Amino acid sequence: MSITWVLLIALGVIIVASLSFYAGKLLWQLKVQKAKIASKQIEQQAKLQKAREKRNANLADSINLIARAMKEKQCEYSEGCLRIWVLISQYSFDKEVILSDIYPGIYQMYEEVKDMPTHESRKKYSKKDIFKMDKQRWRAEEHLESAIIIDCEKLATEFQALPNSENVVFQ
Repeated sequence: MSITWVLLIALGVIIVASLSFYAGKLLWQLKVQKAKIASKQIEQQAKLQKAREKRNANLADSINLIARAMKEKQCEYSEGCLRIWVLISQYSFDKEVILSDIYPGIYQMYEEVKDMPTHESRKKYSKKDIFKMDKQRWRAEEHLESAIIIDCEKLATEFQALPNSENVVFQ
């Protein structure tokens, strides 16, 4: 074999070795980067889970307070159902739930009064119209009272107030 061929083969081996080393280095960097990304994702998921739990705890605290106030007749059913339905709709359940099936009394009351004006928007209506809406609301409250009470009892047990909550006023 001539010296030229030996040099060309040696040069080829050096090039292949260099490219192999560079490819190995890139693969190592990719592995490190994937590990960092996985670590950050786990950390982010833990933060999200903690934030979800905190938000759910605050929602449960408010739902519990309103449900107990409605049971004790310290809050009108229509107002309590409006508030509870909005809160419970924002609650993050572990699995898919159909709230209207679980809390039919609160759902029916919410559906009855959700489009009725409140606060400032009531002032736009005549006293006659306001009285007519109030009468409709009172009839619905009377008609749905037993179902609402049952739902409030379920809510008060399923959504526990936080142990150090400022809202624990009935215990």
